[in-house]
Amino acid sequence: MNLSRRTKQQVAAMAGLTTIALILTGCSGGGSAADGGGDDDITLTVTTFGTMGYDGLYKEYEAANPGITIKATNIDTGDNAKTDWQTKAAAGAGLPDVQAVEEGWLSQVMQVSDQFNDLNELGAEAISDRWVDWKLKQGTDTDGRLIGYGSDIGPEGLCYNRDAFAAAGLPTDREQVAELFGGDSATWDQYFAVGTQYEAATGKAFYDQSGFLWNAMVNQQKEGYYTADGDLNVKGNADLEALWTKLSAATESGLSAGQTAFDWGKGKAFTDGTFATLVCPGWMLGVVKGQITAAGGDTSTGWDFANVFPGGAANWGGSFLTVPTQSKHPQEAADLAAFLTSAESEATAFGVAGAFPSVTAAQSDPTVTGTNELATFFNDAPVGQILADRSKGVVAQYKGPDDSVIQSQVFGPSIQELDSGKADGAKAWDNALTLLDQLVVNK
Repeated sequence: MNLSRRTKQQVAAMAGLTTIALILTGCSGGGSAADGGGDDDITLTVTTFGTMGYDGLYKEYEAANPGITIKATNIDTGDNAKTDWQTKAAAGAGLPDVQAVEEGWLSQVMQVSDQFNDLNELGAEAISDRWVDWKLKQGTDTDGRLIGYGSDIGPEGLCYNRDAFAAAGLPTDREQVAELFGGDSATWDQYFAVGTQYEAATGKAFYDQSGFLWNAMVNQQKEGYYTADGDLNVKGNADLEALWTKLSAATESGLSAGQTAFDWGKGKAFTDGTFATLVCPGWMLGVVKGQITAAGGDTSTGWDFANVFPGGAANWGGSFLTVPTQSKHPQEAADLAAFLTSAESEATAFGVAGAFPSVTAAQSDPTVTGTNELATFFNDAPVGQILADRSKGVVAQYKGPDDSVIQSQVFGPSIQELDSGKADGAKAWDNALTLLDQLVVNK
């Protein structure tokens, strides 16, 4: 997925927005304090996860900074990346110079924020106005230390298959599809009603599996699994239980395809009509494209992207780039993280992977708003414009220390019970509460 690279623009932005002087000093032979003042080249290690769109940017950075080599490791999912970070942090060794952190486990990172460098001391104060306010606040600990540069955010739209909709007699034009679900007033009730109509006409499932829908429902609440004060917010939460009842009723009626999250049979479920819709934050678009391509499909497979989302604005995911104190090259690592989160770099990453920028200037960049490889794949949908619109109204929800545990290990098994038919909604909810007592401590 090679796109045109605006190297000169990015280098200029890096020079103006990062502490480039330190990089140039290190590359001119003087060395840095981290290197003991020698002439040795510097290798910066980076650990990311999922699809972040950085591969081409690494090459650009190396080309612009002779003497810097980037050794990148990408882990398949955010949950596995969290486990990798926890293991190495507990061992006191092995963490990279730049560590990507997912929003879902950011609160766990904040519990040990002293294990990360304060980026304010490494150049952040000069660039702190580049991010949307709530993203900057998320990356700041209770002592006012900025430990993470914001990369992407995850406003959600709706992916749908035009051919599948046509087979059910539903509209296929993306604007008509948005109206079908209620437009700006879209609700989950309307989404499930259309799903029922689709299932009756085709005999097929409407969505891939229940977990992604549940995640969206929770994220749409003012307070999710935790209150803003940091208390658990699941037991006795009438709003969450009502949403669970709504979701379980739809799943029990046959609207879920019961797919394994992030599997989809190596992409085949996207190409054989197994399901017709998928909730899609920006980064998911790159995942979908990769799955379809892996299964031998292409843009003609029929997937599109509509400017609508049941229940209103929702944000799923988003990442931060941190510099652990284990890094032997904290300044150089911070400079790299600043480059990767510049407006130009975030726009480039979006064009490759759909990672919607948290940097405000990048959101109006032509690479984001105009035609790009990702937009072309989704039937020339204006994906950047849609995501910018879907980001309106998103409010950062407090994520407690065990937020990702609750999503994956408490409700995950109950979602599987629902999708497999092993438990009805009421039983699955009770089972989740039992796991909550076993796995999560209210701190």
